Amino acid sequence: MKAIRVQFKPLGKRYYFGTAGLEVKDGSSVIVNTIRGIELGFCVGDVFELKTEDLTSELKDIVRLATLEDCKTYEKNKTEEPNIIAKTKFYAKKNALEMKILEAEYTLDKSKLIIYFEAEGRVDFRELVKDLAEEFHTRIELRQVGSRDGAKVFGGIGPCGLIVCCQTFITQFDNVSVKMAKNQNLSLNPVKISGNCGKLLCCINYENDVYTEFRKYAPDVGDIVETEDGPAKVLACDVLNRNLKVKYVNEENKFGYLKLDDVKFVPSMNKNKPVEEEIDDADSLQ
Repeated sequence: MKAIRVQFKPLGKRYYFGTAGLEVKDGSSVIVNTIRGIELGFCVGDVFELKTEDLTSELKDIVRLATLEDCKTYEKNKTEEPNIIAKTKFYAKKNALEMKILEAEYTLDKSKLIIYFEAEGRVDFRELVKDLAEEFHTRIELRQVGSRDGAKVFGGIGPCGLIVCCQTFITQFDNVSVKMAKNQNLSLNPVKISGNCGKLLCCINYENDVYTEFRKYAPDVGDIVETEDGPAKVLACDVLNRNLKVKYVNEENKFGYLKLDDVKFVPSMNKNKPVEEEIDDADSLQ
């Protein structure tokens, strides 16, 4: 079946929709029906053939192409968001709620107002919902998101000196784990491997596949390798430069630095284990 990716905001998550026989292309504005209601989205990329076995849920079709009137309504709704955020902050303070208001958005027909917030724990926002419903006269949905999404809204500079990746090109967050940091011999100091969100740096995931592939053909720390001077225990392994630091087994206090190609060893059979996941963010912004 013919499908296309649809995005609802810049750097937002991309969703698959059927084309319903419509002439859509990259950048086309379309009207779609989501679990939140009627929304205006933007096509990303070209139409492609989506196989049935690749679907994880029912594929919805695009309702229609967006009209000029739809686009004007969408832009008008966007202009109201700063005021909604300000009002929500006011009522949250009034109700003594510890929450950080991130974003707000209407569905296209204004049948629902979704407000995203970040908080340390669970928040009882029932009174806040009542206040907002009286203020905006529509259905209110407050959605708590994780610290990664909060950092994506506010942005900032990463430890590399560049604008954080989540504000430049990341459309959805991949799983990152401490095991990936260990795999790359990174310092496990939380300050050095955590981003502005307090979670593990997203960029740790970028090169992990390369390190994993290289390590399939390299000894682990603690392995015994055969060298010209006899057996030696691996103390450190730099898989990129193919260097080893070893301690010779038969000679006390003798250490050496060797090239990976100059030693013999039997590769471990358990190096293809899946990486443990470590993301506990609740919901996410589109």
